[in-house]
Amino acid sequence: MSDPRAYPDRPHLAASAAIFRDGKVLLVRRARKPALDIWTLPGGGVEAGETLHQALLREVMEETSLTIEIVALAGHREMIARDADGRVSRHFVILPFAARWISGEPVLNDELSDFRWVRPDEVDNFQTTEGLSGIVDAAFAAITAG
Repeated sequence: MSDPRAYPDRPHLAASAAIFRDGKVLLVRRARKPALDIWTLPGGGVEAGETLHQALLREVMEETSLTIEIVALAGHREMIARDADGRVSRHFVILPFAARWISGEPVLNDELSDFRWVRPDEVDNFQTTEGLSGIVDAAFAAITAG
């Protein structure tokens, strides 16, 4: 089965969650290419007819089995990957949100290989998606402000 996100004719929209529990944020390690073994936030693609919040709640539940409360938008990221010929092989617009853990313990699906609850100042100790530390800092500010 081919990946419809590979060599797209348009950007794909995704949402992710910086989920905070007891002052720590949940990082997850991806189990598939193209982000194999990279630490990031849980989340995924927005489907047609879903709001950003609906997509995020669904993706977090599918990937981690956690129930969360979405607090605020924590920034944005664009991920554009090109192949050796310079063609766009992936293009995502990602909207990360600050969120609070409500219930559940992480139970990972087959897209993820590990998880850690870490202090925001520990994020740089992991091999992460580009700009993750800044997103976590913005999300932490939103959580502590509210």
